[in-house]
Amino acid sequence: MSEKVIEVVESSGVVRLTISRPKALNALNSAVLTELERLLCELEQRNDLRAVLITGAGEKSFVAGADITEMKDKTPEEARAFASQALRTIKRLETLPVPVVALVNGFCLGGGCELALACDWAVASDNAVFGQPEVLLGVIPGFGGTQRLPRRVGPAMALDLVTTGRKIDAQEALRIGLVNRVMPQAELEAYADELTKQLAGNGPQAVRASKQAVHDGMEQELDSALALETALFAFCFAGEEQKEGMSAFVEKRKPNF
Repeated sequence: MSEKVIEVVESSGVVRLTISRPKALNALNSAVLTELERLLCELEQRNDLRAVLITGAGEKSFVAGADITEMKDKTPEEARAFASQALRTIKRLETLPVPVVALVNGFCLGGGCELALACDWAVASDNAVFGQPEVLLGVIPGFGGTQRLPRRVGPAMALDLVTTGRKIDAQEALRIGLVNRVMPQAELEAYADELTKQLAGNGPQAVRASKQAVHDGMEQELDSALALETALFAFCFAGEEQKEGMSAFVEKRKPNF
């Protein structure tokens, strides 16, 4: 039987994907990328999907990077194909219509950091370590790091990290805006459970519209982006979700979405 490289757990429409190669510190290889893309293709089609959480197995690593053993003997053409596969897969994660959250425990380096950057936000345990150390291997980030990192933390900080290859701890990652929150590792699981309940309890159409407004609006001029927000706001009034949510507020009860 082949190794199961991604574990899938679901609760109330919130799907948790756990990359499971703990002996390799959950490094991304072709098998992981192929399975992740397959799963994401399935999730794209689901109207009942509320959110996706992604993490790594074990306490040592979220994803320690791309698999160096697999990469070291690649030709330029093979390297291009490998990077293209990774970019395609990570883009699918980024463009899911629901919130995607990285739960970062331990090493989040290279391809792991690039995976986290494609998520809507990231939460880190206090033992997390971040970095883009590719230059130490004689290459550059190839899974989107040179583009998503400056968009997240600014070009000066991105160049600092990419050209030195230095690693930063969770608190510095929080300071520069790479992650949203830092907590003790022992609390990360409880946070994931609470986040699952919170995301599952919100209006699903409103959550999707919120993500669309932010992502699509960032690519437009302000006036066009505000027009998009107005259109999506009005769209929320076209279904039963808004009626239930506002009726529940007036009636002082929890909405049933």
